[in-house]
Amino acid sequence: MSSREASRGEAQRRADEVRIFRQELASLERAAVIALTDEQRRAVMAHHDGLLDRLASDFDIDRDAKAKRLSLGMRVASFLGALALAASVFFLVYRYWGLLPTAAQVAILIAASLGSFGFTVWLQGRDATGYFTKLAAMVAFACFVLNIWLFGEIFNITPSDKAFVCWAAYALLLAYACDLRLLLAAGIVCSIAFVSARTGTIGGMYWLYFGERPENFFPAAVLLLAAPQFGHRGKYAHFAPIYRIFGLLTLFVPMLVLSNYGAVSHLDFERKAVEGLYQVLGFAGCGAAAWWGARKHWPDVVNTCVTLFVIFLYTKMFDWWWDVMPKYLFFLVLGLTAVLILFVLRRLRKVAQ
Repeated sequence: MSSREASRGEAQRRADEVRIFRQELASLERAAVIALTDEQRRAVMAHHDGLLDRLASDFDIDRDAKAKRLSLGMRVASFLGALALAASVFFLVYRYWGLLPTAAQVAILIAASLGSFGFTVWLQGRDATGYFTKLAAMVAFACFVLNIWLFGEIFNITPSDKAFVCWAAYALLLAYACDLRLLLAAGIVCSIAFVSARTGTIGGMYWLYFGERPENFFPAAVLLLAAPQFGHRGKYAHFAPIYRIFGLLTLFVPMLVLSNYGAVSHLDFERKAVEGLYQVLGFAGCGAAAWWGARKHWPDVVNTCVTLFVIFLYTKMFDWWWDVMPKYLFFLVLGLTAVLILFVLRRLRKVAQ
C-alpha cells in the first residue's frame, strides 16, 4: 500500500486487519486447529511489524485498541477545538470591527484569509495525525466566511445566495486538499443552501425564504446522492458515505415535514392529499433505500434510512392513534412495531451478507 494511493482511513483498516488476524491466529493455535513453526511465526510477525511501522510512519495509525480509544478522544477534542477557535475568530471581529477604519478592515480581511489558508497548507504537510490541520482549516474557513460577509457590509453589497457558492467551494477545496470530513460537511451544507435557494427563486420566491417550501431541497438531494459516483474511490472513498447521508437527509426530512404540514407544499392540491402523498413517498422511499443500501453493503445508507423510517412511522402513529387509543394500547402497539422492525432488520442483514 503506497502512501500516494492510500488514505489514513485505509491504512487504519489495514492495521485493524493485522490486529484481528493476530488475535484469530492465537485463538486457532490455542484450539490446536493450526500450528505454525517458530520460523513461520517469526516471518509472519516480522512482516506485520514492518507493515505497521510503515503505516505508522506515513499515516500515524492506531496500532492497538488502547491507541484507538485515545484517538477517539483526540478527534472529539479536535472537533470541539475547531468549533471554539472558529467562534473565537467570529466574536473577536464582532467585538472590535466597528472601531477600525475601512482601509484597515479591508487589509485585515485579506491578510486573515490568505494567512490562515497558507498556514493550513503549510501545517497539512507536517501534521501526520490531521488533528491540528483540522483546527487550522476551520479557522481558515471561518476567516473566509467573515471575509465575504464583511466585504458585503463594508461596501453595502446586496445580500445574495451566490455567497454560498464561494463558501462551498472554499470548504470543499480545504476538505479535499487536507482530507477533512468536517470541512466536507460544511461545504455540503453550503451547497444545499445555494441549490435550494436557487430552486426557490426559480419558483418566484425571494432567495432568503427558500426554507419555507421544503420541496426546494429535493434538487440538492439528487445532486448529493449522485456525487459519490464520480471520483470517490481510493483516497476519497471515505467521503462517499457523507454525501449519501446528507443526500438522504436532504431528501427525506423535507418529506417528513410535508407529510405533517401539507400546506407548505408547492403542489396545488388539498392539504390532506399532499400529506398522504408524502407519507407514501416517505415510507416507500426509506424502505427502498434501506434495501438498496443493504444490497450495496452501505451501512451508512441502511442506518440512516431505518432511522428515518422509524421517525416517519412513529410520528404518523402518534398523529393517527394518540387521541383515539388508550395510552396502554398505544404504547403496546409501539412496542410490537419495534419488534416487527427488528425482524425486518434481521432480514436486511441477511441480504447484506
